[in-house]
Amino acid sequence: MNAICGPALMLAESPLNFLRSSQPAKAMARMVWVAVGCTFLFSLPAQAEVDYANDIKPLLAKRCYSCHGPDQAESGLGLHQAETSFVEGDSGERLIVPGDPDSSHLLERIVANDDYELMPPEGEPLSEAEVERIRLWIEEGAIFTKHWAYEPVQDVPPPSMTDAIQNLRAQATSNDQAVQIDPVVQAWQKSDHPVDAFLLDSLLAAGLTPNAAADRHTLIRRVTFDLTGLPPTPQEVAEFVRNSDPNAYENLVERLLQSPHYGERWGRHWLDLVRYAETNSFERDNPKPNAWKYRDYVIRSFNEDKPYDQFVQEQLAGDLLDEVTTESLTATGYFRLGIWDDEPADPLQARYDELDDLVAVTGQTFLGLTINCARCHDHKIDPIPQTDYYGMLAFFADISRYGTRGDQVSNNQIDVSAPGLNEAYAKLDDQQRKLEAEATQIEQDGITKMSAPDQRATEGAKRQRDRILKNKLRPLLTQEQRKRYDEIKSELKLIAKQRNELPDRQQVLGLGKLHPIEETFLLFRGNPHSPTDSVTPRFPEVFQESPPEMTPNERRRVFAEWVTSPENRLSSRVMANRIWQHHFGRGIVRSPNNFGGLGVPPTHPELLDYLANRLVDGGWKLKDMHRLICTSQAYQMSSEIKDASAAIDPGNDLFWKFDARRLSAEEVRDSILAVNDSLNRESYGPSFYPTLSAEVMAGQSKPGQGWGNSSEAERNRRSVYIHVKRSLLTPLLSAFDFPEPDTTCEARFATLQPGQAMSLLNSDFIHEEANKLAKSVHARLPGEANAQSFVAAVIEQVLMRPALDIEIEEGVELIDELITKYEVGPDRANALYALSVLNWNEFVFVF
Repeated sequence: MNAICGPALMLAESPLNFLRSSQPAKAMARMVWVAVGCTFLFSLPAQAEVDYANDIKPLLAKRCYSCHGPDQAESGLGLHQAETSFVEGDSGERLIVPGDPDSSHLLERIVANDDYELMPPEGEPLSEAEVERIRLWIEEGAIFTKHWAYEPVQDVPPPSMTDAIQNLRAQATSNDQAVQIDPVVQAWQKSDHPVDAFLLDSLLAAGLTPNAAADRHTLIRRVTFDLTGLPPTPQEVAEFVRNSDPNAYENLVERLLQSPHYGERWGRHWLDLVRYAETNSFERDNPKPNAWKYRDYVIRSFNEDKPYDQFVQEQLAGDLLDEVTTESLTATGYFRLGIWDDEPADPLQARYDELDDLVAVTGQTFLGLTINCARCHDHKIDPIPQTDYYGMLAFFADISRYGTRGDQVSNNQIDVSAPGLNEAYAKLDDQQRKLEAEATQIEQDGITKMSAPDQRATEGAKRQRDRILKNKLRPLLTQEQRKRYDEIKSELKLIAKQRNELPDRQQVLGLGKLHPIEETFLLFRGNPHSPTDSVTPRFPEVFQESPPEMTPNERRRVFAEWVTSPENRLSSRVMANRIWQHHFGRGIVRSPNNFGGLGVPPTHPELLDYLANRLVDGGWKLKDMHRLICTSQAYQMSSEIKDASAAIDPGNDLFWKFDARRLSAEEVRDSILAVNDSLNRESYGPSFYPTLSAEVMAGQSKPGQGWGNSSEAERNRRSVYIHVKRSLLTPLLSAFDFPEPDTTCEARFATLQPGQAMSLLNSDFIHEEANKLAKSVHARLPGEANAQSFVAAVIEQVLMRPALDIEIEEGVELIDELITKYEVGPDRANALYALSVLNWNEFVFVF
């Protein structure tokens, strides 16, 4: 549209598009506009001091929306949008006059001295800082900008690092300063990596320089944990440190991406999002049969580098695709992972609670939107009306409730047996039924000749009936009946033998039976007993797209295709952000499940869009994204904290260093098993049960129920294969922040708390594993090795580096003190020393 300021100024570009530019707000010329009818007036230039999405909208939502928001607009004035903020209210005043704070009734009311006039009417008045923020926003034009995440993904080329450095030199020259370009910056410029280009541009603009590269020992440990969740071996570290091949690091990344442990590590990230568990929750917390097959599907998908769009479509509509496979049916186990109340007081309420869970997990996992906030009313922050919520729910109208009673079992179990196998079983079953019916008739003929007490006994328990028949039937039968009865028994044994020789029937957890498609209604305040208007499947209106024509049975497929469309402005951003998050410890958007108004804005929006486009253009292949990120200079930086940089950017928002992190719960346990040579690296298969103490078991309503016994070999498998029982999570994993699996987990906590020290010092598990570590080290040493050799070998095996002289000296002193002062045997003293090394920060942190 054309905008006119005076008779001469014509702008071909929309002022709103200009204002929505992704360039840093304080570094660009701003237009302050005033809407008067259809005319736009401009003042050029002005610097923005207040950002609507981050500074104003959350404040208005918290303090003003209850009376002047999407649900209620008293006096006809609503602060959630420009249309209802700029008009005259019932009293004749305009709530906001863009560009004129003094004429804006809003500002007058929030600073009023009269308690009757002061707004908001309840709670504390706005602080001086909040009032000033609103005043500045109105002065700048009261711009209701569209939220960044709802804009289409931009095609942003990487900045020129050469230009950034030249600008730095020019700025220094203009200030009569000499500038020397840091060698690290020169190295980044030489690498010409797109990720580095985006980061360096913002770093130099903020007066920061990136950290130097990490040493090779740190680097191999970092990337090995990131891609596989396991530590490298001492031999792998030594070989990499010595390797002079200029492509050694790239070859290392490639080797790790081809490891089966890659899928175990990155599949676990996905399981956090979809609230994976193998039981129902609630008091009985019974198991979900075959849930582990969904877990294996996820791990296998990552290992095979399945395109992300296919991965998503299989989970949302794997039973509706053109080619339905066992794999795609297993993927629909996604819909069966949530909690399930087997005795709800209100079955209809329970159904809608389960559908709400699906909307919440689907919206946040795939789209980064809290659509579930609109279940009872329009979303308070984001432009998501209640009709959008029920429009998404309508896509899932065919999802039946999970069930494990009677015919309901078929709701969640799908038979995926080999072709012809079911027919073979059916043939044998039919033969068995006919033979058993004939045998029963013969038995009944004999029973009629028995005494009354024996007849009544045959009507009781099967065991009692069988005993009577075994002892008393044959004399009561005719010779012909006895002969036929014996033939039937032989034929039944043969059928049983034939059945045992057949492969087992195979079932997977998924959408075995669907719910009849019914009309979906908007529910008054979310109450399923108060339906109002009919709602059809719809995409959130902020996307300005409508679903195509579809039959009821195509709904989920249409939704899945829309979610994975290259034009979807959120799906690619959300997944690109998640990949970045798990490499750098937090996302470019720090709220990875919430890209909406209450989420954290991206620190590098252009980089996020670049990564999103790379993901789509690369065929949605995730391993290519790992290669891109891991080979950047940014990823290879040291985690050293430099005071000068920390003073400018204490939160490391601009990524001037690599953030050290504590190992995840699974990494802690798996690393202990790996360094003592007891880790069972077998992939896939049914879950195993770690040994739990009686005290832990006592926390259940029926202690020990549903917790099996596994062999030692099974218990030494990776933690991703542990049976996840919602009411009985493994204590060691819980101590290290394993997430509660009832809801989606966007990012785990990384706490440092006493329970972790207790687990790594006092638990039966850690003492058993420390003993194994000491024995493993001794097995590698010469027969007459001394204490110094043992200490050095423990440190090298656990930390993958040579021991320092002071560490060897202190270790020998500790072992000697345990033996002489505390009268501990030599083997036990060695095990306790090994235990101490497993508690070093260097073991449980990645730097």
